[in-house]
Amino acid sequence: MRPKRVFFIIMLSNICINAFAQDNNLLKMLDDSLNADHHKTFVRGTFKATHIINTQTVEQPGAKVLEFDIMHRFGQLNQGAYNFFGLDYASLRLGLNYGLSDRLSIGIGRSSLDKVLDGSIKYKLLRQTDGDNSMPVSVNIYSSLAYVTLRYTDKPYLTDQYRMIYTNQLLIARRISKNLSLQLTPTWIHFNLTPTTEDKNDVFALGLGGRIKLTNRMSINAEYNYLLPNQVQSMKVYNSFSMGVDFETGGHVFQLVFSNSQGMIEPYYLAKTTDSWGKGGIYFGFNISRVFNFKK
Repeated sequence: MRPKRVFFIIMLSNICINAFAQDNNLLKMLDDSLNADHHKTFVRGTFKATHIINTQTVEQPGAKVLEFDIMHRFGQLNQGAYNFFGLDYASLRLGLNYGLSDRLSIGIGRSSLDKVLDGSIKYKLLRQTDGDNSMPVSVNIYSSLAYVTLRYTDKPYLTDQYRMIYTNQLLIARRISKNLSLQLTPTWIHFNLTPTTEDKNDVFALGLGGRIKLTNRMSINAEYNYLLPNQVQSMKVYNSFSMGVDFETGGHVFQLVFSNSQGMIEPYYLAKTTDSWGKGGIYFGFNISRVFNFKK
């Protein structure tokens, strides 16, 4: 219900009660208007966490809720027994997300891969509803800025402006049933600097992901991100495919993950995935999400 409508109904109620305390017909009209919006309810729990695997979901922290994320990937499984099938190596991302309101959240993060700092903002544009005149999907806008802090001693010209990468996404999701949710994610990434002139500064991708609930606390997640062809020419890149299992344990969500992408932020898993499932270039890892509620 819109704030203006709530304010109007409250104000009208006070006037009617004070001036026409005995007029039951007017009070009944107010009750009917309030009950009209009760036929429309928001669909919640489309996904259990703010990431399907690497991809952002339409979920985000509510007002005055802080979320702490740990995203961890070991090395490739095809590294053999000497490197313990990749477990000797690891990359990590730590992130914090805070809800400024129930529809707007902000986030910061730091990845060990290329020592990248990132900041983001997510806004709920539309929310899926049930009932009369229902909205069939939830739609979020997600924008982020990544800054590469890795030192390049042989490239002194890499000033701040060349280290910036911008990402904009539209997150379109629907909870089809209590056990199935799907999301479509068109993405636009802008690199201020590319390795060669043949590489595109503006890169476009389309992601599809979903969740199948097995029990109230367990689900299977998967995502596939298609990078439009002929955008990255300086290296052999593959489309990112990831799958995993979610476990909800009260205040946090734990995900076991398999992916051919080592990077865990949009510019890396979408435009810099250089490993293939067919060649054993699979990274095992996990995501942990923990929330802290600061509401009174």
